[in-house]
Amino acid sequence: MRYIRLGRTGAEVPVVSVGTWGHSGPRRVKRHPVGWSDQDDDAARATLLRAWEGGLTHWDTADAYGNGHAEELIGSLWADIPRADIFLASKVGWEKGQAEHGYEPSQMRRQIDGSLARLRTETIDLFYLHHCDFGPDDRYLESAVGLLREYQTAGKIRWIGLSDWDSSRVATYAARVNPDVVQVYRSVLHDTFESSGLAKWVVTADAGACFFSPLQHGLLLGKYKSPPDFDRGDHRTRRPEFQDPALLAHLRQCRAEVSSRFASHRQPLLDALITSVVTDSLSACALLGLRRPAHAIAATEITADLSPEDVDWLRRLYRQPTTSESAGLAS
Repeated sequence: MRYIRLGRTGAEVPVVSVGTWGHSGPRRVKRHPVGWSDQDDDAARATLLRAWEGGLTHWDTADAYGNGHAEELIGSLWADIPRADIFLASKVGWEKGQAEHGYEPSQMRRQIDGSLARLRTETIDLFYLHHCDFGPDDRYLESAVGLLREYQTAGKIRWIGLSDWDSSRVATYAARVNPDVVQVYRSVLHDTFESSGLAKWVVTADAGACFFSPLQHGLLLGKYKSPPDFDRGDHRTRRPEFQDPALLAHLRQCRAEVSSRFASHRQPLLDALITSVVTDSLSACALLGLRRPAHAIAATEITADLSPEDVDWLRRLYRQPTTSESAGLAS
């Protein structure tokens, strides 16, 4: 596994890191599906243990993943895994509870303290503002950043991050937040990292970058022969691209061509899809959702090492008009 320096944090993390949204289980918030089907706690713990054994030591979670459930699963593992081995990231801002906004200071304090308790740790290595909605006229922006700085000064947070589905939104707020790491949605079919100006800011600021959903929630694996059915609490029920037969057929064809071109790779499809998002940034990693031990084993076999010519070929192969995903939870 190749490691990268995560920008000015100085942390050395694997280029393939672990996303844990999939450990949340099915969930609906005001009839809005935000979780994942087929979640299994024992499988999740075994997956994280296998990931650690394979050198996947950067784990990303959030208070919103299963209303804290994903954090609790991670916190239950410190008897088997040294806490110091894991570069641990979480987020705040999506869960608003009874507050008017998720970045209301009292709500943020409750959630950050809750994350520390659920994760059973005194310090979280990287803590993100989960999105770039800071309320009307950005009324919560300064207080949200200030509160994270307060926790940082107290030694409960080491580094500060800024996340959103939209790279342009992160680029808009990057100078005002000055995050050590940014986290945005990026895949071979959905890529505005460069065009938004965020890539340039990351280089100038010596920030780290983490890209979530590089497989577009499993869509890019090309495994669906027909539109799938998901649990009503699964966020993929509101992703129209899963219901597009023409796109599903295109992705199956892409899988076949990638598997043929990179047949010598142990994980040809994963190698291609991960490399496509990290190849142009020295301080970037891809967050891969791992829910079964076999997923972790496959992830440890990714080299993320394709030539520029191969990456250009890959992007041309996949490029076609697709249905845009709606906003939602991050990785």
